[in-house]
Amino acid sequence: MTAKKPPPEGAVRASVLIPVKNGGPLLAEVLDAVLAQQTPWPFEVLVIDSGSSDGSVEIARSRGVDVNTIPPQEFSHGGTRNALAQRARGAFLVYLTQDAKPASNQWLVNLVEGCDASDSVAGAFGPHRAHRGARHVTHRELDEHFAGFGKSLTLTRLDDKARFDSDPGYRQFLHFFSSNNSCIRRSVWEKLPLPDVAFAEDQTWALSAIKAGYSKAFVPEAVVFHSHDFGVWETFQRNFDESRSFERYFGYRMQRNLRSALRSSAVLCRRDFRWLRDAGVQGWALFKNSIYMCGIEAARTLGQLLGARHHSVPSWLQRLVSRDQQMQNKGAA
Repeated sequence: MTAKKPPPEGAVRASVLIPVKNGGPLLAEVLDAVLAQQTPWPFEVLVIDSGSSDGSVEIARSRGVDVNTIPPQEFSHGGTRNALAQRARGAFLVYLTQDAKPASNQWLVNLVEGCDASDSVAGAFGPHRAHRGARHVTHRELDEHFAGFGKSLTLTRLDDKARFDSDPGYRQFLHFFSSNNSCIRRSVWEKLPLPDVAFAEDQTWALSAIKAGYSKAFVPEAVVFHSHDFGVWETFQRNFDESRSFERYFGYRMQRNLRSALRSSAVLCRRDFRWLRDAGVQGWALFKNSIYMCGIEAARTLGQLLGARHHSVPSWLQRLVSRDQQMQNKGAA
């Protein structure tokens, strides 16, 4: 491989792109953490706001961030991120969400250099860690999920077509990607823009890139704090959205029937109980938290079941149970 030429002096190497809607106090922390990044090259920060009413636009502009505004009804996960990319000047497009806070001032350089580790890399992503004060189970689940991608910079590509065609777990591993904390090489984005889908624009893009022969990079040092302690109803909604998208765009069902959903819920309940006990939770607190987490896990798997069967669910009911559609109805990004 020939040595990479350094970018022209003064050229913007990376563009940090953030869709925003009512980001609240955390948005200011996210922007401050981004602007504090230490890099050997220039970068820019761009925001598209889709109708905030909480002063998010003013928060961003007061920090010198480039802000464009659109009506709430124009927001879409892929389309809005493509619009940000079209305005960007960087050779690397770095996607964050308004609630994903870089964990160090080296986050950006780690993520970009990971994406530039090989000419074959279409995009890179980094791990999420739970926000301070999040549920113990949330911390543990995120830690274990991202541990599965390795402890050092890892490049992954499709190298077993037969397994790809027959093993859904292998396909899920290959196409996992996250717009909450990712970087896409601009030259690849120009050939493969983010798809304008209802949900999971990041993973559908990654699947296209993997099928096109590119690799993806996991950068364990590029950490952001990003987590949600959803309640029972929000957990049901979120998993309905994800499961519906997986059936639509990837062709597999997260839950096949009620029996499998209940069995999965029981397995997760036992797992959560062990995690809480291992963390030193005892007595009434252990009982109370375990019962609550059983409710969360039941909501998770039943949401997955309904999402997998979305073809038989009336459109009005889908709008009711979809968290993403509810948020967009309120103009949320």
